Amino acid sequence: MRRTTRYPVKEANSLWQIYKTVSFWKVLKNTVVILIARYTPFVSWKLWMYRKLLKMKVGDRTAFALMVVPDIMFPEKITVGKNSIIGYNTTILAHEYLIDEYRLGEVKIGNEVMIGANSTILPGVEIGDRAVVSAGTLVHRDVPPGSLVGGNPMRVIYTKEEMERRKQRPES
Repeated sequence: MRRTTRYPVKEANSLWQIYKTVSFWKVLKNTVVILIARYTPFVSWKLWMYRKLLKMKVGDRTAFALMVVPDIMFPEKITVGKNSIIGYNTTILAHEYLIDEYRLGEVKIGNEVMIGANSTILPGVEIGDRAVVSAGTLVHRDVPPGSLVGGNPMRVIYTKEEMERRKQRPES
């Protein structure tokens, strides 16, 4: 199970009550910053905006491709390690607004992680160091370090240990 904190709501669904959970002005500022960053062709500018204006924790030499969307409500709950690549049009969510509740969860992406284009990462997920997430994957649970995952729903294609065993097998 993902690591999220649940907050029940009464009456209308949680999205109708959004500004009881997060400031309108924070969402407006984050929306403007994210829209600018999505189209900015300079990785260094994006990193500056994410770190300074959105309060995301992002390691050195990490690159966010064109059109990436970090969480608009709670970007400060996202951590990305060093020398990672977040692929084109990837969405990283730290919140879920549901009918009877909303959920918040930290997203932790390790060092030297490669996330393929058009992937979605849900709240409360950890992606281990040197993992690879194939394009179009819905990351709904943790990804072990060094593994390759893909699909919707996500499944582990191989782990670091399986790759090591394959390398040690003699050629037939």
